[in-house]
Amino acid sequence: MSEKTYRVIQWMTGDVGQVGVRHFSDNPTFDLVAVLVHDKEKVGKDAGEIAGIPPTGVIATDDIEAVITMDADCVFYTPIIMDTDTVCRLLRSGKNVVTTSGFFYPSPDFAADGEKIRAACADGGTSFHGGGIHPGYAGDILPVTLARVMNRIDQIRVEEVVNVLTDAPLDHIDWMGFGKDRDKFLSEPTILGLGLPFFAQSMYMIADGLGVSIDKVTAADVAAAVATEDIPHPLGAIPRGTVAAQRHEWTAWVGGSPLIVFEALYTTTTPDKLEPAWEFGKTRYRIEIQGDPPTELILQGVDQPDGTMHHPGYDWTAMGAINAIPDVCDAQPGWVHHFDLGLIRPRGLVRK
Repeated sequence: MSEKTYRVIQWMTGDVGQVGVRHFSDNPTFDLVAVLVHDKEKVGKDAGEIAGIPPTGVIATDDIEAVITMDADCVFYTPIIMDTDTVCRLLRSGKNVVTTSGFFYPSPDFAADGEKIRAACADGGTSFHGGGIHPGYAGDILPVTLARVMNRIDQIRVEEVVNVLTDAPLDHIDWMGFGKDRDKFLSEPTILGLGLPFFAQSMYMIADGLGVSIDKVTAADVAAAVATEDIPHPLGAIPRGTVAAQRHEWTAWVGGSPLIVFEALYTTTTPDKLEPAWEFGKTRYRIEIQGDPPTELILQGVDQPDGTMHHPGYDWTAMGAINAIPDVCDAQPGWVHHFDLGLIRPRGLVRK
């Protein structure tokens, strides 16, 4: 089993897709056969140049039709937003699809698209799987795994903390509304708020794993903290008095009680430069289960001897899905989620 090789196509080369290119080029379990790009400036370049590694011999193309007709075992599909019709074409072409771009668990919000995906899998004899870090791992696999050591569960809380200036692309500053007037920010839809259906997938997975049913999922009012001084960054600065941090909270209710609570706190600075001065610690994922016994699990990067800490968010996002590719390719056709795959057996990770 460990010697089997899987022919993969990398679909898009953003932050997550570049992790895919680097890993597929280094792990003997995979054979990178094509790279699909959207940016015209990347067309014709070696995939290694795009991903910051030596040449791979695979030249990036934007020819979608040519890539769809290629022979491959799996497509690692990593655009920010998933196009269901394109994914269905890939599945019908005989290629399995593993993605970080949208559907992780068959929740009610994605019932219609889920039926399309299942039909395409049946037509192509292929499998579809969604993975990532959150949703796709920290907010679903970790809580369900941690539940195994519990005697009783009263509430599960998943907290995500991200410092955008150090641990995310700088385009997130404008994208997420940092630097806006607080009243204006709170009166408009937010990117994270619009993402609730995606995070809710994890809540439904937890509930199914515990054998209970969700009554409803609610969202608390968004909270915002403003900068007490200008916050400089490579593209300019977040002005004093404007939004420099935001907090979102969603709750899944079971039997009339708040069983699952997700909190997302995104910031651009430290607590001492915020009003209010929220205390939140470093970028991380924290799972807390209240019950018997009260239990906590934290996932975060490791401080190095020189005092630095690189937050591996994009690596986690990519690898949480990539490591499932062999199991997805070997699975029966259909939408295979985490419960279907069981314990993933990562291959090719122990190497020089």
